[in-house]
Amino acid sequence: MIENAGGHVYNAPIVAFGAEAGQIEFPKGDPDYRRVHDKVVRISPKEGTVTLKLIPGFSFAKPVFYLTLDASEPLPATMEGVTLAPGLRDITLGRDDSAFSAIERLFAIVNGPRGKDNPQRQGFNSALAGEGQGPLNVIGGIPTVATDYSPLWDVNVGEWTKTAIDKGYRSRVIEEFQILGLVQGGHITGPGGAKFGSTGFIVNCPVVHRFL
Repeated sequence: MIENAGGHVYNAPIVAFGAEAGQIEFPKGDPDYRRVHDKVVRISPKEGTVTLKLIPGFSFAKPVFYLTLDASEPLPATMEGVTLAPGLRDITLGRDDSAFSAIERLFAIVNGPRGKDNPQRQGFNSALAGEGQGPLNVIGGIPTVATDYSPLWDVNVGEWTKTAIDKGYRSRVIEEFQILGLVQGGHITGPGGAKFGSTGFIVNCPVVHRFL
């Protein structure tokens, strides 16, 4: 049971399933990932606690930490190491920032700058190569900055064009309108040169901390 002001449950992800409490008692870490969520660091049903791994990202040019919990499709669920939640497909996409929209946008870059020690590092290619923690995605409205926040993100994937890379434009992007400007200028497109926009994937990624 999660209690907060008003007694409402806003976001209650599954962190373990099909296991007895004694099978997931890992208060010092090193949990059995066959039985618990991949983002679990420590878990103790006896103490009623669970520690989840946070993911770094950016919003409005501010660094943030967020949780990655569920995804609507197998591909993002596998890439993010989260629970496949097909029920998320029932949520309407393409209504970002509109009245009564249930989603915000998440901007992910495929081929951002590479290098473990590169301060500009970003993107799926870098993250999958083990160069740092996560792809450093950019997300839209967050609590305390925007009034249209939602933890459900409509994934928009971008790719730097060869021309932009050859001209030295490729760098870390940290803000929604910065990315949209680069899209408008033709420097970032969808994967493989496709039109930039929604992939049709939804991920559940509640923001938990803003640094600035």
